[in-house]
Amino acid sequence: MSPEIKYHAENLRKMLQEERIATMEQLKQSLGTDTDLTVFRKLKELNYHTSYSHHGRYYTLEEIARFDELGLWSYESAWFSKHGTLVRTVEVLVETSQAGYFTAELDCILNVSTKDALRKLFEQNRLSRQQHQNRWLYCSSDPHRLQKQLKLRSLEEEDPLEQEFLPEELKAAIVLFFSLLNEKQRRLYAGLEALKWGHGGDRMISRLLGIDEQTVARGRIELITQEVDPERTRKPGGGRKLLKKGHQK
Repeated sequence: MSPEIKYHAENLRKMLQEERIATMEQLKQSLGTDTDLTVFRKLKELNYHTSYSHHGRYYTLEEIARFDELGLWSYESAWFSKHGTLVRTVEVLVETSQAGYFTAELDCILNVSTKDALRKLFEQNRLSRQQHQNRWLYCSSDPHRLQKQLKLRSLEEEDPLEQEFLPEELKAAIVLFFSLLNEKQRRLYAGLEALKWGHGGDRMISRLLGIDEQTVARGRIELITQEVDPERTRKPGGGRKLLKKGHQK
C-alpha cells in the first residue's frame, strides 16, 4: 500500500497570505490535491470567507480581510462580506439600514446585482417592501422598524438645499472646485463631501453638483474601502457636463 498523503492547512494559509485571495483551482494546486472536498476540509480548520461576487469563486481568510463598517471588503474585483452569502448580506444591510434601500442603492454598495436576492428575501418574508416614488423600497420585516425606516426615508428626501444648510458662498465654491477636476476626481470629491455630510449626503451632493446619486455613492464607497486606483483616471472634461447655475433640477 502506498503511504497516506497528508495535507496541511498551513499550506493554504501561507498561499492566501501571499496572494490575498485565490480560486479553488489555485488552492488545490497549493495543497497538492485534485479534490475540492480535501480543500474544503482544510479550509474548515481556518477561518475563511467565500466571495459573494463572481458566484463564490474566490476565497480568503478572516485575518486577511479588512471589513468596513458595513462588513464589506474587496480585493481586485472580488467582494467579500463578514455576513456570508449575498442573500444574507442583503438581509443584514436592509434590516439595519436607517431608511431602507432601493435595489439600485444596494447594487451600488455591493457592486453586484441584488434584485434576485431581494426577491428571494421578500418571498420568504425575511424583508418587506413598499411602493415608494414608483419604485420598490425594501425595508425591515419588523413592523415597528419598518415605520421608522419609512419616516426617515421621507425626511431624507426633503431638499436640504432649499433648507439653506449650506451658505451660498460655500455652495458656489464646491461647484467651482468640482468643475476643475477630471471625471474620477469629481466622483471621489463628491463621495468625500457626502461622507462629511453624513446621512442623506449622497442625495444632497448629487443635487448640488448635478450628478447622479449613484455616482456619489460609488465615490464614497471607493474612499471607505480605499479601493482607489491612481492610474485609472480620465482626462479633464470627461463624463457628464456640469449643469449651469440656476438650471439644476
